[in-house]
Amino acid sequence: MAGIMTAGLSHPVLAGGIVIGGTRVFYEDNKKEASLNVKNNNTENPFLIQSWVDTGDGKTRGPFIVTPPLFRIEPLEERTLRIAKTRNDLPENKESLFYLNIRAIPPSDPASVNTLKLVVKTRLKLFYRPRGLVTGAQDAYKKLRFQLTGQTLTVENPTPWHVVFEYLKVGTTTLKQADMVGPFGQNVFTLPSTERSRRVTWSAINDYGGATKSETRAL
Repeated sequence: MAGIMTAGLSHPVLAGGIVIGGTRVFYEDNKKEASLNVKNNNTENPFLIQSWVDTGDGKTRGPFIVTPPLFRIEPLEERTLRIAKTRNDLPENKESLFYLNIRAIPPSDPASVNTLKLVVKTRLKLFYRPRGLVTGAQDAYKKLRFQLTGQTLTVENPTPWHVVFEYLKVGTTTLKQADMVGPFGQNVFTLPSTERSRRVTWSAINDYGGATKSETRAL
């Protein structure tokens, strides 16, 4: 059974103390499913938990089913979400990205009709890895290619894995808009006119939710 690969460094917390047991999910195709724990740390109130996977646009459902899709979680109870693939037509030569949505719905108070009920949702990246790509991702960030033309930085990823940045800097400029670069893809960033450095430094988020060692390269 495939488990979520993540570090216990930080876990998303939803309404009223609902804790999600990871920051990302990796679905390895050589396993039957992936799993993720959800815990209700609230000592008094139950919640409804609703979960589904989308393709990234927030509307189109992804080729995965989450069970149970809707359930009640009691105070201090811990439950497991199980994620199974429903199609076999995903690319085999690269990693695919989807999003796992988890919504925590608090209980209603029948005695107070004017109470505002706050429903909180979190989205976690769900990476699907074909059978031939279940190893090697840990070094993908080291293989990124960079090209600086004027004040334009191009980042190219020649690997079949997503590289999610912890940070990306040119000189003293941190590129806050740098999130990730997809398999065999590239991103383009514009540097401020005051930045004249020809050196790029970056770190990535590894499979366990921690930061890799930083890499530095001359441009």
